[in-house]
Amino acid sequence: MEIALEKVCDLIVHARAFDVKEGMTDPQSGSNETDDRNFGSLAESGTDRGEEEMRLVIDGLNTDEAASLIALVFVGRGDMEAAEWPDAYRLAHERMASGALTPADYLMGIPNLGDLLDEGLAGLGMSCT
Repeated sequence: MEIALEKVCDLIVHARAFDVKEGMTDPQSGSNETDDRNFGSLAESGTDRGEEEMRLVIDGLNTDEAASLIALVFVGRGDMEAAEWPDAYRLAHERMASGALTPADYLMGIPNLGDLLDEGLAGLGMSCT
C-alpha cells in the first residue's frame, strides 16, 4: 500500500461519520433535540463540516495514496482479491487517469465507504485496532 495505515484509519472514521448522515426531514422543526430524542443529530445541517473535511483529506492525498484507497475499495468490495493487489492498484491508477471523476468524488459516492476500506485492510492482513 502506498498510503500510511493511519491515514486510512482516519478516513474510515470520516467516512463512517459521513455515511450515517441523512438529509433534513423537518427543516422547520421548532422543538429541541431532547424532545426529539436526538433523532435530528444524524441530519445534515448547514454547520456540518464532515463532507468538507473528508473531501479536503482525500484531495490532499498524492496520486499513489489515492490509488491505494481506490484499490482498497476494490478489495473490500470483493471486486478483486488481496492477492491481486498489484492489479487493483494499477486499475485504480487507470481509473484516475481517465479523469471521469476526481478521487474524492468517486470515493465519496460509494455507500459504506468506511466499511469497505476496513474490509480491504482486513483482506490485506491489516486493521485500525
